[in-house]
Amino acid sequence: MYSVKEIFYTLQGEGANAGTPAVLCRFAGCNLWSGRESDRATATCNFCDTDFVGTDGPGGGRFASPDALAGAIEAEWPAASGGRRFVVCTGGEPLLQLDRAAIDALHARGFRIAVETNGTIAPPAGLDWICVSPKARADLILRSGDELKLVYPQEGAPPEQFGALDFRYFSLQPMDGPDRVRNTELAVRYCLAHPQWRLSLQTHKLLGIP
Repeated sequence: MYSVKEIFYTLQGEGANAGTPAVLCRFAGCNLWSGRESDRATATCNFCDTDFVGTDGPGGGRFASPDALAGAIEAEWPAASGGRRFVVCTGGEPLLQLDRAAIDALHARGFRIAVETNGTIAPPAGLDWICVSPKARADLILRSGDELKLVYPQEGAPPEQFGALDFRYFSLQPMDGPDRVRNTELAVRYCLAHPQWRLSLQTHKLLGIP
């Protein structure tokens, strides 16, 4: 059984794949925060800006089999399309649920599969793109992949801590919230001073799309 908050077609909003048409599949649940505001202050990750509680979002629900989940994702892809199908599995923490059976079912339907994870859970084989977003108070298990996307600034998680890890791309994303403008300025300065890092903006928020 897969519990999914929402499934919808959009443009990938952030990171190295920003601007790419994709189906976003947001799995419910996370291992670093319950999603309840009453627990935020004591959560391992307390700056999350995403609602991943429940299965009541657009396209969300409980899917009894890998094929049912893959079918729901496929239904969101435009029928007349010349591009390769692309799905971004996120959360919450998608690796609590995304398994090899679901990966195989999505590959069978022609999807390239990306995952956005906090890096605390080892992934199943077969993923096409792994984006890790480390959290300061969580043990980082997944130390290689395609992209490391660090929310910045995080006390206890300086970029220097991650620069030697085995990733193709290193992205710095300004932390959202009341200090977003200041955080963006700090991220720009850091990227200019450390060209290993590229700036990742949450373009979906700037564009007003999901």
